[in-house]
Amino acid sequence: MKRSDFYFILAVLALFLPFALIDPLYAWYNSFNAEHGMVMSFLKFAILSTMGEMLGCRISTGKYVTPSFGILPRMVIWGFLGMGINMAMIIFSKGTPMFLEYMGFENASTLLAAESFSMDKLLVALSVSVAMNTIFAPVFMTFHKITDAHIAEFGGSLKALVTPIPMARRFAELNWNVQWGFVFKKTIPFFWYPAHTVTFLLPPEQRVLFAALLGIVLGVLLAVASKK
Repeated sequence: MKRSDFYFILAVLALFLPFALIDPLYAWYNSFNAEHGMVMSFLKFAILSTMGEMLGCRISTGKYVTPSFGILPRMVIWGFLGMGINMAMIIFSKGTPMFLEYMGFENASTLLAAESFSMDKLLVALSVSVAMNTIFAPVFMTFHKITDAHIAEFGGSLKALVTPIPMARRFAELNWNVQWGFVFKKTIPFFWYPAHTVTFLLPPEQRVLFAALLGIVLGVLLAVASKK
């Protein structure tokens, strides 16, 4: 283990241990999260998903940060992406059960909101996950890949945040063999469908945090994709 690994682990512990050890701090987190869900979505994804990409960078390059990585612009973009994910989770967790009821699955909305576990609740959660990851995830993943390339072009500087993205060129430059053949065809059905099924089995106030934690896994998956 390199010295940078030790520093990374130490930073993670320093960031999260206080919330586990100090009850008033954890109570404040729960209160603020309940009152300012979108703000917390921004912060959770800005921190956790950027950490996931740093871990992915470590796997790909041996370093947590490269000259073009751009920690600050990535955190800002991940924050806004996190707000979009929160919005999508609300839309699909409400809309999919309503569609299931429209198709004859009685009490789908009630089942998803129930505290107790049942196979019917699992089926509803799976349906929500499949709908969100089939409709929303490919757009999200593609835009995320485009923003990564945009940040890298500006050497990881904050200038990337105020410069328009040349979308047509970025789409043309994407490695669609990897994007389609690995990211879409493999990670969505084999990882994201089951992972977000678990997400939607959780109480609503815990879903965004769990989804943000999955951003760490996303960083590892993208590192594997980049090696391909």
